[in-house]
Amino acid sequence: MKQKSKAVTPEMVKKLGLLPEEFKKIKEVLGRTPNFTELSLYSVMWSEHCSYKNSVHWLKTLPKDGPHMLAKAGEENAGLVDIGDGIGCAFKIESHNHPSAIEPYQGAATGVGGINRDIFTMGARPIAQLNSLRFGNIEQERTKWLLKGVVKGIGDYGNAFGVPVVGGEVYFDDCYNVNPLVNAMSVGIVKQGNVVSAISEGAGNPIFIVGSSTGKDGIHGATFASEDISESTSEKLPSVQVGDPFQEKLLLEASLEIIKTGAVVGMQDMGAAGIICSTSEMSAKGKHGMIIWLDKVPLRQVDMEPWEILLSESQERMLVIVEKGREDEVKKIFDKWDLNCVQIGEVTKGERLKYYWHGEPVADVPAESLVLGGGAPVYIREYKEPAYFAKTKKFKIDDIKEPDNLKEIAYFLLKQPSIASKRWITEQYDTMVGTKNMSTNVPSDAAIVNIKGTNKAIVLTTDCNSRYVYADPEIGCEIAVSEAARNIVCAGGEPSAITNCLNFGNPYHPEVYWQFVGAIKGMSTACKKFKTPVTGGNVSFYNQTAMENHVEPVFPTPVIGMLGILPDKQFQMTMDFKKKDDKIYLIGQSRNDISCSEYLYAWHKIKLSPPPYFNLDEEYNIHQTILGLIKKKLINSAHDVSDGGLFVSLFESAMHRDLGFDITSDAEVRMDAFLFGEAQGRVVVTVPADDEDDFLKFMTGRKIYFCILGVVKGKQMLIDDISFGTVAEAKKVYENAIPDLMKI
Repeated sequence: MKQKSKAVTPEMVKKLGLLPEEFKKIKEVLGRTPNFTELSLYSVMWSEHCSYKNSVHWLKTLPKDGPHMLAKAGEENAGLVDIGDGIGCAFKIESHNHPSAIEPYQGAATGVGGINRDIFTMGARPIAQLNSLRFGNIEQERTKWLLKGVVKGIGDYGNAFGVPVVGGEVYFDDCYNVNPLVNAMSVGIVKQGNVVSAISEGAGNPIFIVGSSTGKDGIHGATFASEDISESTSEKLPSVQVGDPFQEKLLLEASLEIIKTGAVVGMQDMGAAGIICSTSEMSAKGKHGMIIWLDKVPLRQVDMEPWEILLSESQERMLVIVEKGREDEVKKIFDKWDLNCVQIGEVTKGERLKYYWHGEPVADVPAESLVLGGGAPVYIREYKEPAYFAKTKKFKIDDIKEPDNLKEIAYFLLKQPSIASKRWITEQYDTMVGTKNMSTNVPSDAAIVNIKGTNKAIVLTTDCNSRYVYADPEIGCEIAVSEAARNIVCAGGEPSAITNCLNFGNPYHPEVYWQFVGAIKGMSTACKKFKTPVTGGNVSFYNQTAMENHVEPVFPTPVIGMLGILPDKQFQMTMDFKKKDDKIYLIGQSRNDISCSEYLYAWHKIKLSPPPYFNLDEEYNIHQTILGLIKKKLINSAHDVSDGGLFVSLFESAMHRDLGFDITSDAEVRMDAFLFGEAQGRVVVTVPADDEDDFLKFMTGRKIYFCILGVVKGKQMLIDDISFGTVAEAKKVYENAIPDLMKI
């Protein structure tokens, strides 16, 4: 292959992130030394971000089969689940961590745009968005800058695109000071039979690039996402893409319109690695080749070289394969929406990708050799238990003196940024556009989104307490899946499937890889228990900060995005106390356990302890019990006990209607553990007084621990006849914590 370009050198190979053995493999595949363009293609497609070369071995161990699956992990751009009534639900979560660390507004905005394109390229209309965000110490000016930029980026893009943000989570910890985590989830629905595959087939079929023009933004963005963040990271600002939500809205409508014509053979968005990713993945899947004329690609910068065009990650672009002879149908639709629709190639027999520039060949590679599941390398890295893990087991609750200032601690916890109200954030999102959000004004543990024209709704959540995962990756990830399922159930939904976003440090560090392997094992165990197969997701390694003498990884953060189905909207359940004199019950047992709690971590400053009490079988049985109570209409509210413990859960249920509570503590459990411990497998429910006998009959045969806590009463928060203030006083602290810290 002749090309007038840079000579390939060992230094160039290293700079592009390829290992010496990978360069050797490339030469073996091609039967020659690659030119610079070809080397660039392999560098992005074999980067961790695209190839999952250090994770795919373990990802394959995750459960992928379930009763509702329409498309399994890896088969399409996103997972696809049957929700009944001839409707499929496509959903996926992905990270945009590194771009957000250096340009938070565009990094977050283009993360939202990219995940939405994954949904509508399948023919599904996005109807809901969620996010999972992690930031450092909120008192630091850089954290405030990152938080403002990320939230505004998510809000501006999502609001303009017209899809509501219905849920999510935000945590703060010093480990994320330099490297925030920005995980975006999109959910869409599609009629079964209207799904479009990301495939290339049919020799002679034309290949179109549609949407925006191509520029130099985002070049080597996939490679950038596969590196540590360091002091020089800001120099890689061109690796951050620039988004245009209005263009994406036009692209959405045009894409769904051309799908209805039946002229589309295959379609894929251009996310990480741009044209080279779309052409190689579609070709490998369809076992066909392509000829691509790069000089036909619409450009917004005139001085772009072929390799830059191939690697550009400019946003709002798609690759579409059309049935030969139906080109004009497709062009007319894109003309109507004022979008580019330019033929840049055609499908060929064989499996080679051939790229040309003004008639001259610039690259010729086999598609299969580039992609995950094909010729991309697969590694099983060394892993070992880190030294800190043994130290977590040395923690003993008896070493912590029981406090007598419980009210002070309670209000301290309500002010912690990870627990306090996120209204300052959520008010910047449009939560109601599309009029399908059923949980904006009636708060539930998970978001509930109406499926119009049916009696169903979908229930959505994102969950992960990364402190638990750091303490014990396997148990911590089991808890993450279990909490997601618990939130779905407390909203009345039945867990169906998950997507995940696996955020970890450098996989070449054995201690980090140990965390990753443990998390995968825990996820597998819990997903099998709840019958929630993994439909796909994203792996994001290299989330850490390169310091002068060492590297500091973030907490392992395997975020779980879970989809549940509410089979009948009459069974929607909310968390808020409904009326005075309702009885308050705790399902699940309080324990002498403050391990890994916000109370232990933030108040006592003890950073190492095991995860809180957790039993997967107990958890599952409690979920079935809650669903049974909801279907028999025996409870008025349900809210799980999680971050901050029982006091925070009671307060969150009380604040929405300004209804207080009067409860009695458990004499067998020390008060700080009773109020602030985070032992898992607990749900607070309220029972109408008239239904209490039926409730007790139902519960008696379940072999589930439960106890009465007290009663919904007045506006005070009373615990053992001691006032913890009024609900309104606590709400003021809870609502103002983040605005005060952000100096709004």
